[in-house]
Amino acid sequence: MPKSESTGAYKFAWFFLTALILVADQLTKTWIVTDFSYGQGRVITDFFNLVHVHNYGAAFSFLSDAGGWQRWFFTILSSIVSVVIVVWITRLPRQRWLESLALALILGGALGNLYDRVFLGYVIDFLDFHWSGRHFPAFNVADSGITVGAFLLILDTFISDQDSKN
Repeated sequence: MPKSESTGAYKFAWFFLTALILVADQLTKTWIVTDFSYGQGRVITDFFNLVHVHNYGAAFSFLSDAGGWQRWFFTILSSIVSVVIVVWITRLPRQRWLESLALALILGGALGNLYDRVFLGYVIDFLDFHWSGRHFPAFNVADSGITVGAFLLILDTFISDQDSKN
């Protein structure tokens, strides 16, 4: 197989993963909106609930009560970051697979939340973990993709740094 064909299929796999994260995010949010009214929750375990909440801000509801301008700020920021990540993935060599994986997860999450912001004006969150009466801010599949991707990107930095020293 010519090098360009295998590289194209390899890059396609990362964008396919991005699409899977985006679709999983939107399907789970649709399920929550369909089965839960706003604010409604369901206890699943002693430390985990499902709850239907809206986040008008960014991570951990940062700027959620800023008056509305944050919707467009985060929409523009997410759009720019998404384009940068697409270009970044397309330029990565095959041996940088962990970095590509991390970026694909981040991109899928960013696009999932971007979709909500553009079409709803807020992000739907529903995963609610708690312990001893303290609740971690609710989040969703997109946020999980961003978080795991960010962790892998940091891990890749340490691994790459170690490889360059050897």
